[in-house]
Amino acid sequence: MGGSPSCQVAAVDMEGPEAMMVKEKVQNNCVMIFSKTYCPYCKMAKKAFKDLGVPYDVYELDKQGDGLKVQDVLDSMTGCRTVPRVFVGGKCIGGGSETRQLYNEGKLLDLVKQCQES
Repeated sequence: MGGSPSCQVAAVDMEGPEAMMVKEKVQNNCVMIFSKTYCPYCKMAKKAFKDLGVPYDVYELDKQGDGLKVQDVLDSMTGCRTVPRVFVGGKCIGGGSETRQLYNEGKLLDLVKQCQES
């Protein structure tokens, strides 16, 4: 019969204003975090960059009127709807746990340096 409602992906206009804004922010910022202010995993990701002294841009989905549409765009782009969605050098590195793991392995700063050099 069909998949459960939680497995259905919303139709997303990848040329619409929300998608264009996400693409622009990802392209123009070495580190871009799409976050929700109350999310502990989002705080974990932001702390990893703070601990490295690396500046980042953040878009707090729960503070924006288009937050749900932006989250749909991120789902379509990355295959995952959860936050945070962390981008370094235009590539999604995952969420809070993945960001923290890269930090713990000493690889996060290397990714940032590659982005800053290009």
